[in-house]
Amino acid sequence: MAKVSKNYTAKDSVVDLVNEDYNILPVLSRFSLPLGFGNGSVGDLCREANIDVNVFLLVVNFLLSGEIDESLLGAVSPLDVVKFLHNSHDYYLSYKFPHIRANLLNALDDSHQDINPIIVKFFDDYIDLVRHHFEYEEKVVFPYVKTLQEGQHSKYTIEVFRRQHDDDVEEKLSELKNIILRYYTTAMPYKMYDVLVDIYNCEEDLASHALIENKMLVPIISKIERQ
Repeated sequence: MAKVSKNYTAKDSVVDLVNEDYNILPVLSRFSLPLGFGNGSVGDLCREANIDVNVFLLVVNFLLSGEIDESLLGAVSPLDVVKFLHNSHDYYLSYKFPHIRANLLNALDDSHQDINPIIVKFFDDYIDLVRHHFEYEEKVVFPYVKTLQEGQHSKYTIEVFRRQHDDDVEEKLSELKNIILRYYTTAMPYKMYDVLVDIYNCEEDLASHALIENKMLVPIISKIERQ
């Protein structure tokens, strides 16, 4: 996403927000913000959709500007951040990855029966890596956040999560891109170009997802742990 200097507030129009950078649209979908914005403000539409407006603004402004609003960081519930992250996991696994995979299969050229299975396997292995990463968060990290909010003690700490937040997933996707860019020829390149655009967008989106975990969830939980 292009970095912008404006800091959006609850009074701003959602349509203006989208027009600032349309790449924010998938993020709005993961907040389950219904389409049909009309002239509604961020605050009005968040209230109608039962979305915590502070979490919404914290995430959106961070993705647009690259800056964390520290005043909002201390005002949001980690459970609302977890809800957004959980919705993101569902978005990737249930929609985005199947969508890219279907387009990838459609873009494969029949003349490459030797390399086609390798490309599909790379993408499937990549999805498996991401799924494994998400499962750890769903089964370990998110339940820990919930028990912490309920005042229960645990030997687990958010520092364990932070330390193992590696870039294996990103490396796997880079390998796939390099195979296609360097070695794949096709009679219908426009299809594979579209797939590459999807892959690059997905890579950037997942990087932003990881930043939300590292820059928002981890500091919030670390502060609660210290208290």
